[in-house]
Amino acid sequence: MARVLQLRKIFLVLTAVTLGFCLTSVLCAEDPNTDEEVPASEKWKKKDIRDYNDADMERLYQQWEENDDEEPDPDDLSPYDKPKPKIDLSKLNTKDPEAMMKMTKRGQPIMMFVSLSGNPTKEETEKISSRWQEQLFNANFNFKRYVVGDDRLLFHIDDGSWAFDIKNFLIDQDRCKDVTIDQQIYYGRGSGRKVDNKAHIVGAEEAEEKKKEEAEKSKKKKTKKKKKKTTEKKDEL
Repeated sequence: MARVLQLRKIFLVLTAVTLGFCLTSVLCAEDPNTDEEVPASEKWKKKDIRDYNDADMERLYQQWEENDDEEPDPDDLSPYDKPKPKIDLSKLNTKDPEAMMKMTKRGQPIMMFVSLSGNPTKEETEKISSRWQEQLFNANFNFKRYVVGDDRLLFHIDDGSWAFDIKNFLIDQDRCKDVTIDQQIYYGRGSGRKVDNKAHIVGAEEAEEKKKEEAEKSKKKKTKKKKKKTTEKKDEL
């Protein structure tokens, strides 16, 4: 559509230029000294359009681009090039992080990762996720779905504000292990954990578990060293 509009504009510009050149030719015929007053850099404008070379056409196109104040149609832009919607800061609820995320992600593309429970095959993951997508489509949520592993999915959503409603649906499904949005993980029914709809930082729990293991090892090492010293003292006595 944008290309058609550009061609139409070029046609109108060329028509206007042709009429202008005809009028200029008449005026120049009446005043033989006109050419002497025109700068060399502007003489191309006085040429008959049928005599235009590639350089002249390029100059004409650049001039048209400089004078074109019309903004592109947002519908013709990709989701990544569309202008971000203005956010009314007065409506931001700082006590509700999810509501804030929905508002800031509105109209912007977002990716969501979903893991399934039960060690499914790729075919099972395709079948289960296809059913989920159909149910969400019936609820007016449209997105692209990709199976990226035996138990792993990628959802590409054009409007980021939908991601949290989609997430709420998914974590309530028996085979959904977890959903990850912006490095935050939400556990589903298939995880064996309590579905509390709370965001957890990816890797934070693993780091905490590792910290506990290291603390336990350190404790055992100290106990062993203490027992060794006690044994040595007894031997001395």
